[in-house]
Amino acid sequence: MTTPASQGTNLDPWFGAYAARTAGLSASEVRALFAVASRPEVVSLAGGMPYVSALPTELLQSAVDRAVREQGPVALQYGSGQGSPALREQILDVMSLEGIRASVDDVVVTTGSQHALELMAKLFLDPGDVVIAEGPSYVTAVTVFKSFQAEVVHVPMDDEGLQPQALQETIDRLKASGRRIKFIYTIPSFHNPMGVTLPWQRRVEILEIARRAEILVVEDNPYGLLYFDQAPPQAMRSVEEDGVVYLGTFSKTFAPGLRVGWAVAPHAIREKLVLANEAAVLSPSSFSQTVISEYLATADWRGQIDTFRGVYRERRDAMLDALGRHLPSLDWTVPSGGFYVWLRLPEHLDSKAMLPRAVKELVAYTPGTAFYADGGGRSAIRLSFCYPTPDFIREGIRRLANVINGELELLGEFAQTGSLPAQTEQTRQNLLPPSIG
Repeated sequence: MTTPASQGTNLDPWFGAYAARTAGLSASEVRALFAVASRPEVVSLAGGMPYVSALPTELLQSAVDRAVREQGPVALQYGSGQGSPALREQILDVMSLEGIRASVDDVVVTTGSQHALELMAKLFLDPGDVVIAEGPSYVTAVTVFKSFQAEVVHVPMDDEGLQPQALQETIDRLKASGRRIKFIYTIPSFHNPMGVTLPWQRRVEILEIARRAEILVVEDNPYGLLYFDQAPPQAMRSVEEDGVVYLGTFSKTFAPGLRVGWAVAPHAIREKLVLANEAAVLSPSSFSQTVISEYLATADWRGQIDTFRGVYRERRDAMLDALGRHLPSLDWTVPSGGFYVWLRLPEHLDSKAMLPRAVKELVAYTPGTAFYADGGGRSAIRLSFCYPTPDFIREGIRRLANVINGELELLGEFAQTGSLPAQTEQTRQNLLPPSIG
C-alpha cells in the first residue's frame, strides 16, 4: 500500500498525512512520569491526582443507585449539548460560594474542564494567534494552545501570582509588533503549578488591564474551594461578566473519573460553546451528570469538601515540615489551598536533567520545564502533596533532598576537576521513558 509518507524514512507511515496543527501535540511530562511513578516502591510527588479514597464509598454508591433506579431512562440516554438543566442549577449553588451570580442559561456542562479549555481554543485560536499565560502555567493548557498553532507568551509570576505591570508591558509589546492576542489564561486561586493565590487587588487590576485592551480573560478554577485556613478572594467572574469565561470542575471536589466540568460565558460565546460541544461529543455524559446531580441533591457535599480540605491541609503541612527539615537552604511557595508546592533550586541545577537520579532514588516529581512553552523553569520543581500519605510525603522529601544534595556535590566535583563521573551521564540517559528523557 502506498501511503503519503512511503517515500520518507519516518517510522510512522502516515506522518505526511497529519494536519499541520498536530505538530503542536507533544507528550506531557506529567503523563510520561506516570509509568515510573506508578511503581509501588516510588514515592510520587509528581501527579496531581485527587485523594478520592477520602470520598466515602457509600456516598457514591447511593448516588449511582438512585441515578439508575429513579432516572435510568434519562441517565442512559443522549442529553442536551448544554448539559442537564438540573445540574446546571446546582452548579449555580456551587459557584455562589465564590461570589458568582449567573443564570442557568449561562452554564455549559463539558466533559471535564479540560474539555471546556479545548473548546475555547477551538473557538478562538487561529495559527499564529497569541495566548497570554502565567509563567509557569498549567502543562496541558499549554499543550492545548500549541496544538491549535497558537503561541503561548508567558508573563512572570511572584509569590502573589501574575504581576499586573508585567502583563501590561507584555500586552503593549505584543500589540506594538502587530500580534493578535486572543485571551489571557489564568489560574488565580491555588495556582497549578506554583500553589500561589492572586490577591483581590491584583485580580481587579488584571481585569482592568484586560478591559482596556479588549482582551478576554479565561479564569480556570479547579481548586478554589479547597482552601485550608480561609477562602481565597472571590472569583474574577464575580465582578466581570462580559469579559471573563469561567471554567469549573467536579474533579477536585468530587471525583475526576466522572469527567464533568463546566464553563460560564457571555451569551454569544456560550452559544458557540454549545455548538462546539455538540460537534465534539454530541452531549456530555448523561449518566455522569445524573450521578453528580443526585450526589449534590442528597449528600452533605459541603461537608465532604471540608473533609477534603482537612486531608490536603495535613499533607501540605507534612510537605512544608519535611522541606524545612531536609532542604532548609532552598526556597518554596507556601500554598493556602490546592495541591502544589513550587520548589526553587539553585540556578545551576537542572530539574529535568536531575530527574533520572531521582527515579533511581525512588522519588518522582515534575520538572519546572513542563510548565513553560519557552523552555523556562529548569531550576524549579513542582511537588504535589494531594495523593501520598503524610508519611510517604516525608520520605519522598528526604529522598529528594538526597538527590539535590548529591547533584550539588557532583557540581562541586565538576568545578574542581572539570569532569563528571562516567556513570552519571549514562544514568541520565537510560532511566526515563523517551518522552521525558
